[in-house]
Amino acid sequence: MVVAGPLNVSLTAEILTIGSELLTPFRVDTNSLFLTSRLNDLGIEVIAKSVVGDRPEALAAALRLAVSRADIVVTSGGLGPTDDDLTRDAIVTVAGVTSVESPDVVDAIAKRFASRNMPMPAINRRQAMVPVGATVLDNPRGTAPGLWMPVGTRVIVALPGPPRELKPMWDDHVASRIAAKAGSQRLRRRTLKIAGRGESHVDEIAAPIYGRWRSASPAIETSILASPGQVELHLSAQGTDLEQLDRALDQATGELATALGRAVFSTDGRELEEVVGDALRALGATVSAAESCTGGLLLGRLTNVSGSSAWVTGGVVAYDNAVKIDQLGVAPDVLNDHGAVSEPVASAMAAGVRARLGTSVGVGITGVAGPTGGTDAKPVGTVVIAVDGPGDHHTVRTLRFPGDRAMVRQMSVQTAMDMLRRACAPPDYN
Repeated sequence: MVVAGPLNVSLTAEILTIGSELLTPFRVDTNSLFLTSRLNDLGIEVIAKSVVGDRPEALAAALRLAVSRADIVVTSGGLGPTDDDLTRDAIVTVAGVTSVESPDVVDAIAKRFASRNMPMPAINRRQAMVPVGATVLDNPRGTAPGLWMPVGTRVIVALPGPPRELKPMWDDHVASRIAAKAGSQRLRRRTLKIAGRGESHVDEIAAPIYGRWRSASPAIETSILASPGQVELHLSAQGTDLEQLDRALDQATGELATALGRAVFSTDGRELEEVVGDALRALGATVSAAESCTGGLLLGRLTNVSGSSAWVTGGVVAYDNAVKIDQLGVAPDVLNDHGAVSEPVASAMAAGVRARLGTSVGVGITGVAGPTGGTDAKPVGTVVIAVDGPGDHHTVRTLRFPGDRAMVRQMSVQTAMDMLRRACAPPDYN
């Protein structure tokens, strides 16, 4: 990741996600992504994130460190009724206060159980223990209320762990409080999504452009993020004049899109499969796919989009050569002369599935995903992709992808979709 031009922020935040289960391979923290987005929307920079287990000393230490360096500390989890729910205790320790039972919270929890014809277990009274000085944040979707706890000039916001409780609580009780604390500072963002170029190639083109923005007003921060088959340029600017921020970011996005040309497939948040679907729909076209090494993953990506039945017709997983011959009409002598992983075979697969299913476009993918099956002439990672249509358009490419089997298959699908996007683009698209 490359970053240019630090943001001039007035408030910072740190996020603590609490729960020993999040330190195992079986649970993934998604709350911090939601919280980061919402904090950024309010012009607040998230300077650190931590996952902390259910250990009193570790949690208190992490919370104390967060309060020492961030204006706003947001925690998620650890507000339940059991002995390993320690967030309230940690807040009491760090703030140097005591806690008292809130009759209102006890009553709210008791009513929640009564609505299900159940008595409130005594253990749930722990959730009514409120640090002195804290404001209780109502939670109509669960038994764990949130807390807004000032600590000097800083504030701790304690939220429940379940996203179905955390997200509404943020929207209903936290966002307005933090907006008032943040003042008029806001953060605006843009994202350019790029296919067909590597991270270093993108940065080589983009760096001379975004380098000028470091001393501009408003300053623009640029981050480059790479994933298999895709590079993203994230632009952000902070200030009080939203129209000025939007103008600056729109101009910056336009400059980068012009410089990177056809490699940019999205500046409006759409994923590649959405862009491909929109292009096919605009043409009134349909697509089918013949997949060998990707085993149907291309059609899986394309049908992730709601309404894709309007442009995706179907396909054939032609893993065995007999299927290539019988279902797609690939000539046996083409397979014998060139091998299954070859441009003539990929082209025949694309043309064959297009003809058999009567679509405007056919895509053929064949390759060696590994870890076995490679040869000196066609090592693991060798993939051939062909796009036949629309009209008399035909493109075929031989590529060599790095990485393990999963990465080779993922990059194959990404490249196939990008080739499909380019095939369906207007003739003057550059």
